[in-house]
Amino acid sequence: MIRRIIEIDKEKCNGCGACANACHEGAISMIDGKAVLIRDDYCDGLGDCLPTCPTGAIKFVKREAAEYNEEAVKANMAAKKSVFSCPGSLSKSISHNQNNSAQNINSYCESKLSQWPVQIKLAPTKAPYFDGCKLLIAADCTAFAYGNFHNDFISGHITLVGCPKLDMVDYSEKLTEIIKQNNIKSVKVVRMEVPCCGGIENAVKTALMSSGKFIPWSVVTITTDGKILED
Repeated sequence: MIRRIIEIDKEKCNGCGACANACHEGAISMIDGKAVLIRDDYCDGLGDCLPTCPTGAIKFVKREAAEYNEEAVKANMAAKKSVFSCPGSLSKSISHNQNNSAQNINSYCESKLSQWPVQIKLAPTKAPYFDGCKLLIAADCTAFAYGNFHNDFISGHITLVGCPKLDMVDYSEKLTEIIKQNNIKSVKVVRMEVPCCGGIENAVKTALMSSGKFIPWSVVTITTDGKILED
């Protein structure tokens, strides 16, 4: 059938992942750093993805395409939400011994992580450690790029990490439920300066708006050489 459907210009796509996060049907995935319409029958032709694209890489076209299949979309989204349960994903709080006199303070930095798991995909939507917490949502690479990440960012926060480009998943739904179901005091996003890292920032923005709560939030951007990017 001839119908309206999106078309993505790979040359214009900068790999930010905003469109994939905005697509509620899971029709768009990030493949080799570019947005791709993975199945015609997942696209409803409404274009929630269009206004999120910063480069204008997405447009509507009319062409021969499979009819929108709501049942296939539901099955696909359900499969994305299901996470294999393993002992490593069990939720728990972590406390640290503050007395490190046996360690050489110049060569030892104690972990500031206060909960497990940390991956957004594995984190529960409700847990005691979320109650009254300052929530840190960080792109995976930030902890490797910024040398003092534990002391400057993780300390005093509950930490969730992820990479929408690699996971190819919309974090906004999960983050919305976490914010809705828990008493979160504030949200801090730490991302890399690279364009594709905008996906995690956009997911947090969407989650905050969708939650219906007014929560203070901020964004810190880390450069690839490990510095904080000043505004």
